Amino acid sequence: MQTSSEDEKLILASVEQFLERDVVPHAMELEHNDTWPEEIVAKMSELGLFGSIIQTEYGGLGLSCSTYAKIVETVSRVWMSLSGIFNSHLIMSSCVQRYGTEEQKRKWLPKFASGEMRGGIALTEPNCGTDLQAIRTRATKDGDGYRINGTKTWISNGIYGHTFAVLTKTDPEADPRHRGITLFLVEKGDGFKHSRKLEKLGYKGIDSAELLFEDCYVPKENIIGGIEGQGFKQIMGGLELGRINVAARGVGVAQASLDEAVKYAQQRQTFGKPIAEHQAIQLNVADMVTRTEAARLLTYRAADSYDKGERCDMEAGMAKLFATEAALKNSMDSMRVHGGYGYSKEFPVERFYRDAPLLTIGEGTNELQRIIIARQLFARNPI
Repeated sequence: MQTSSEDEKLILASVEQFLERDVVPHAMELEHNDTWPEEIVAKMSELGLFGSIIQTEYGGLGLSCSTYAKIVETVSRVWMSLSGIFNSHLIMSSCVQRYGTEEQKRKWLPKFASGEMRGGIALTEPNCGTDLQAIRTRATKDGDGYRINGTKTWISNGIYGHTFAVLTKTDPEADPRHRGITLFLVEKGDGFKHSRKLEKLGYKGIDSAELLFEDCYVPKENIIGGIEGQGFKQIMGGLELGRINVAARGVGVAQASLDEAVKYAQQRQTFGKPIAEHQAIQLNVADMVTRTEAARLLTYRAADSYDKGERCDMEAGMAKLFATEAALKNSMDSMRVHGGYGYSKEFPVERFYRDAPLLTIGEGTNELQRIIIARQLFARNPI
């Protein structure tokens, strides 16, 4: 999918207006109180953000990944948590759009696109994160359907979401392991509920929760693609989009940290002049802006590869790795520019500092990204 430059400008302008009007006045209070932003989520539905990359024939905006990445970056400059609310949802949607049957697409995607039915992906378990092939959640055949039993944790949208793409083991004896993994669409109801809300250092406002499955019955029609054993491949494809999203979030946080540092450095004076005129500050912000621009270019390159239908796990991995580390470093450097005020909740810098670490962990740790990058590099350059 491609988005025209004119359409992209209009969409980004609409997003910026929404952020200025509906988010900026409330983000600080909602974030500090860890409050689910119900009214803001409703506005995001009206804007069509929950259908950003869903094709127009299914009620979505049909945006390119490149435009979507710019939306995520723009949102994350104001309040990074909001981008997580529609990211997890869109990974689920992408799995249905790319791998689902036509019947599944027509049933689910219009509801996902409108925001009528929101949700996300349920992958991580108490004893399983990076190694998804080690999941223990079981889906056992029962008549014309399956019974799901297990626990998922750190699930974004876990409390206020309605539907989830749930990764399960349908054949625990399969060798290799990935052939025994199946992805189901599961609605909350009998046998499926959330338990506790998980408290976090940052990334507040969005609900992260445990999900419990106790003899949860799911019809076989809810297997994405209709065939057992394809779930691992499907979720890996979905995570390419997720990693580009997280990279774009990193760019947004890195840019916001830089913006605040540049502004404050021209306001704060020491020794009779703005600290922006001190060489130590200049060296700091020069590294910050270079880091941010490099992260942005890597992210846009990965998004372009995704739009072309190319395999982009290496490109998405490089973008995710660099951009999230840039966010982490810029948030710290911005806090140092601010001095004591950077440690105060009266300034947004402390929020960037709390939000950034998650980006280096979510959608596959940065240690995993390095392994993916190296393996793909060798695979593409055999001797």
